[in-house]
Amino acid sequence: MLRKKIYFCNAKIATMLENLSGRELKQQFKQNSTLRIVTICVGSVIALVLAYLAYRQFIWKPANIKSNDAYWVGLNYADKDSTDQAIDELKGAVKKYDGKDGGELAQFVLARQYMSKGEFSKALDELESVNVNDTYIGTYTLGLQGDCYSEMGKHKDAIDLYIDAAERRENEKTTPEYLFKAALCAEKTGDFEQAKELYTRIKDNYLTFSNQKVIDKYIARVNKTKA
Repeated sequence: MLRKKIYFCNAKIATMLENLSGRELKQQFKQNSTLRIVTICVGSVIALVLAYLAYRQFIWKPANIKSNDAYWVGLNYADKDSTDQAIDELKGAVKKYDGKDGGELAQFVLARQYMSKGEFSKALDELESVNVNDTYIGTYTLGLQGDCYSEMGKHKDAIDLYIDAAERRENEKTTPEYLFKAALCAEKTGDFEQAKELYTRIKDNYLTFSNQKVIDKYIARVNKTKA
């Protein structure tokens, strides 16, 4: 969009200034308000673009690289089951590096710590703010939201999130894993037709899924319950 604006403004100026001498150019600039406005607009747009590029290169990029170390201390506490210490450390990292890669990962780990304490509402608040491009972290972020809703007894909300997680980046691991969780929640809501559909989808398409050998038992269970 910025490139189009700059191109349009430059073209307009070029047309207006074609065949003008230096003296005529000065005269036109003094007398022509449109020329003055367009010139100022072009200069402003270029200045904004340059400022943005400079910010990205010299401020945001170094800070983003540094942020990747931000969550390691908190993660070490989490590995040692020092949940409260991990939360304190990770909250600081999230606040300091919000919007940076390390800050987003810190927020993901922070949500996991809240979940380990059974504080699912707090975990949801963090997970809903996580923004990452990584295939698995992004998928697990949705899946963990489903886990939170499931633990809170909101199984219909959990189903939607599990299916979103399953379909975000289809693969042999997370897709059947979250379809299975969605099917279990569908059973809890009494929607045995949806549960059967999800179990059957796993059976037909994900032969390497860890529960594939017993999937027929789940299908038989919902069929029996329906009957």
